[in-house]
Amino acid sequence: MKTAAIQMTSGLDVAVNVATARRLLEQAASQGAKLAVLPENFALMGQRERDKRAIAETDGDGPVQNALAQAAQQLQLTVVAGTFPIRVPGEERVAAASLVYGPDGRRLGRYDKIHLFDVNVPDAAESHRESAGTVPGRHIGVIDTPAGRLGVVVCYDLRFPELFRRLVDGGAQLLVVSAAFTVPTGEAHWHLLLRTRAVENLCHLVASAQVGKHENGRQTYGHSAVIDCWGKVVAELDAGEGVVIGEVDFERQARVRAEFPVLEHRVIGRTIDG
Repeated sequence: MKTAAIQMTSGLDVAVNVATARRLLEQAASQGAKLAVLPENFALMGQRERDKRAIAETDGDGPVQNALAQAAQQLQLTVVAGTFPIRVPGEERVAAASLVYGPDGRRLGRYDKIHLFDVNVPDAAESHRESAGTVPGRHIGVIDTPAGRLGVVVCYDLRFPELFRRLVDGGAQLLVVSAAFTVPTGEAHWHLLLRTRAVENLCHLVASAQVGKHENGRQTYGHSAVIDCWGKVVAELDAGEGVVIGEVDFERQARVRAEFPVLEHRVIGRTIDG
């Protein structure tokens, strides 16, 4: 199955960003992709965390959600649109929701980013407080789609291997990552983390990223990629907006897991810890 990671340099204009996402989804479909993954904050890279509130939609309805559903249906794609701000009842902050649509345009699931990026980046003049505008999610994202059973994660989630174990234990056949990694953290850890999560779970992984210099002054790392279940980078887009296409082979993945049964050999978490 062909999969696509969409790489964007999202800015301050939601309409422009959504139009760019649509254009790149069309490219993915024209190249035969059955699954396409959009990056984190695809619709807005705002000046401040609270800017997300201004464009937030009610869950299940709104112009951006409707545009995503229409694109998935018209292009016959399974689309993972991560992330978009969805209102949370009783909260001023929003959820960072990764929304999954099937090729019939129906929404198949939603995953809210669990781990929020509240950090001071070592050796860099960068400080981030994502929790200032975002409510953390509380449930893992394992979602059945025509493109397989997906394990959905977002950006900072990549640093928490126990989350990925739970996704695989939940039957995930393919891991999908939407991200907006900073340049310093991307240069240090992006490939290392992606390949490690794929190897330790013997699971294909599709990672979509923001890239370049954004209107808000932030710089993101890019390097969207498709990685196989043995940790090999199948396809990658280093820089610039665009689409990277990579094959996912579920039959080979099943064979690798059968021949190299590391997941079955786990002890901690199954017997020692109950």
